[in-house]
Amino acid sequence: MKAMVLKGISDFGMEKAPLELAEVPVPVPGEKEILIKVSRCGVCHTELDEIEGRTPPSRFPIILGHQIVGRVAEAGRNAVRYRAGDRVGVAWINSACGVCSYCRGGMENLCDSFTATGRDADGGYAEYAVVGEDFAYMIPKVFSDSEGAPLLCAGAIGYRALRLAGLRDGERIGLTGFGASGHLVMRMLRHRYPKSSVFVFSRTASERHFAEDLGACWTGDTEEEAPEKLRAVIDTTPAWKPVVQSLRNLERGGRLVINAIRKEERDKGELLSLDYSRDLWMEKEIRSVANITRKDVEEFLRLAAEIPIRPEIQEYRLEEANTALRELKERKIRGAKVLRIG
Repeated sequence: MKAMVLKGISDFGMEKAPLELAEVPVPVPGEKEILIKVSRCGVCHTELDEIEGRTPPSRFPIILGHQIVGRVAEAGRNAVRYRAGDRVGVAWINSACGVCSYCRGGMENLCDSFTATGRDADGGYAEYAVVGEDFAYMIPKVFSDSEGAPLLCAGAIGYRALRLAGLRDGERIGLTGFGASGHLVMRMLRHRYPKSSVFVFSRTASERHFAEDLGACWTGDTEEEAPEKLRAVIDTTPAWKPVVQSLRNLERGGRLVINAIRKEERDKGELLSLDYSRDLWMEKEIRSVANITRKDVEEFLRLAAEIPIRPEIQEYRLEEANTALRELKERKIRGAKVLRIG
């Protein structure tokens, strides 16, 4: 099968293409696994974190991609949840132990044995992928394959972040960064919190204009001060500086939710500008989003179908994965990027 393979950490400079097109064996499903013929795979900023070493894969070579949509081609022995031809999706969570206190308490995202699709197990930048049947999800019929792919990470992780924000209808919320996850959170906000005003912070004019098109009441640069204090802010950027500015934009008792797997080191010194009295005092809170649970994915897919949420999509061929990733790195974003496979 064809796959775009990462063979080692790369700085992904302007002249480099970190993923190589290769012919690799079709994986064989294990006892309780299914083999999926991949149709689409979303492109996520986490792939840049893997390529550039901020959250390095556990082995090389590795096939990236954790927003997989395809059809069941084969089931392993004792795999009974799905039939051949069923359309299923795979998300970031690839496995967890199922027996630790975190797993038993519904927080399998914090399990010590948590493994990630496309980081610890081969992902969807390929014609086929395998996954445990308990970690696959039926894709609602209302969505096309391309629409379903970004729902599995950008949507599900945005759903978790919004839940952690603890927002009530009518309270003001900020979104810092407006890529794949941000534009799906906006659609959830319009549905679940119709009285809430949404303020969007982004470094790029195109993202700010996109947010305005989707109903943001105000947009500005990540360093700007909002015209009103906010009850919550969800930060999806890879940088440190927006964390400090987001805290300044919170009202007393407000909550910042950081939805990023890693923060880039180059502006680490910005943390030194944190002023306790101004930025943290008065019971402001900071929460981080760590991975997702299967329940997050299942609940979000039901909500997305109910609304329904229609992600804005930019499609690329599998062989164009490096182009899609470079555009993501350069913030050339409007909605979600998806690889078309086969």
